[in-house]
Amino acid sequence: MIHATFRGIVGAMAMTGWRIFAERLGLIREAPPERFTRKQAKGLLRSVPRKRRGAVVQLLHWVMGAVLGLMFGLLPERVRLKPWAGPVYGVLAWLGFDAVVAPALGLNEKRWPHGAERAVFLADHVLFGVILNEGRERPRE
Repeated sequence: MIHATFRGIVGAMAMTGWRIFAERLGLIREAPPERFTRKQAKGLLRSVPRKRRGAVVQLLHWVMGAVLGLMFGLLPERVRLKPWAGPVYGVLAWLGFDAVVAPALGLNEKRWPHGAERAVFLADHVLFGVILNEGRERPRE
């Protein structure tokens, strides 16, 4: 379980790197953690100094990665070790966030993300999933 949790953290960190790269290429205007910081700053983050909010939200993203990694580690081994399991899990995590968490936090917007942004976020969640299960089955003995 510890291994799965750390894979989730690393996966979330890799997503951060991918989003920074995509932002610098002009493919996205704003990554979800930054959007959360901007839109929720008057609520949950009010007690956090403005210059620290971005770091706190990024830390929360990594914690979410840890939790999702742990949950992935709890899946049955026969499912978890399939090469497709991680990427599918990553996409399902994104869809779950969009369907449940984002509306609860007031982050759902009909026009965001779209086009290239949506493709970037789909790709980073696939990347997260690949990191969770390394994209391969465990070697057989």
